[in-house]
Amino acid sequence: MSAASTADALLHTPLHALHLELGARMVPFAGYAMPVQYPSGLMAEHKQCRESAALFDVSHMGQLRLIGADAAAALETLVPVDVIDLGAGKQRYAFFPNEQGGLLDDLMITRPGADAVGDFGDLFVVVNAGCKDQDIAHLQAHIGSRCEVRPLPERALLALQGPKAVDALARLNPGVKALTFMTGGRFTVAGADCFITRSGYTGEDGFEISVHETQAIALARELLAQPEVQAAGLGARDTLRLEAGLCLYGHDITTTTTPVEAALTWAIQKVRRAGGARAGGYPGAAVIDAQLAAGPSRKRVGLVGAERAPVREGAKIVDANGQELGVVTSGTLGPTVNTPVAMAYLPISHTAVGTQVFADVRGKKLPMTVAATPFTPNRYYRG
Repeated sequence: MSAASTADALLHTPLHALHLELGARMVPFAGYAMPVQYPSGLMAEHKQCRESAALFDVSHMGQLRLIGADAAAALETLVPVDVIDLGAGKQRYAFFPNEQGGLLDDLMITRPGADAVGDFGDLFVVVNAGCKDQDIAHLQAHIGSRCEVRPLPERALLALQGPKAVDALARLNPGVKALTFMTGGRFTVAGADCFITRSGYTGEDGFEISVHETQAIALARELLAQPEVQAAGLGARDTLRLEAGLCLYGHDITTTTTPVEAALTWAIQKVRRAGGARAGGYPGAAVIDAQLAAGPSRKRVGLVGAERAPVREGAKIVDANGQELGVVTSGTLGPTVNTPVAMAYLPISHTAVGTQVFADVRGKKLPMTVAATPFTPNRYYRG
């Protein structure tokens, strides 16, 4: 396929024309033409998010409603997290395991308050762009008889992230100040009916704003008109989430990594673990419970480089004797921490913080140290 026909085949988000107007460099991502950066560049966009506020287009992600009184109980048959007890206006991180305990995708689940249920269903779910078709099929095949699974392709999704995001958004609707991390509600912003959660994937305070596609550009323009806000692309989003120690599906978590290996056990509530009131009952439960009890043989860790050279995804991690230990799943030169940071799966024997290993980069062994994540402190607003 030629470059021209490849470009023609890419889907566009509702903000596509605005990205072009702003001078974005567009790249293919999960079947969409997406902005990787704007003229200011990745480093400036990363810094903008850490110091002020940045606006990301994440409309390529999948939004859907689960409608019906049985929706929460039905969803619990597919995820190892507590959905039934999720309170109105609360949000929770989750993942779909397969029968081997590997991860099909990770997702966000929100139970809208009474003011929003009519439009957003009994549960509002956001899944990753590259997995959304298979996720929707997975939900419809397994729980479609118990609740309505309704995709929302007509809705755009904007992520306003950074320590001054609340100042910018509250200028347009002061009510958003009442939200705390992982809560959400329905708000009118610049004339647009939005469902907003105080969440995001940068490690900073911020919001994710679901809005109808016909109102997306006008809302984005209003947000960009705020003095704190500038547009940011996928490049900065990736460096931000890596510094925050957050997994990227298809890289740090896949169908061959379990949530225990991925150090995501904090997302499995006690009620869903062995001995809990609603233990098991989801794909891979036996594998995951066994690893929770005995521990995994390997685990995702953070790595910090001793030299300036970045260590990229795919680099082998070896011990002092050159014996391969694992492979880097994400890596970059962290703009905030100003040092190479990476994540990899290593044998349990090499996962203690402070353990020295080496990255094999073009035949050169670069020293790295196992480090706690996040690499830079998360600054979520918990009230």
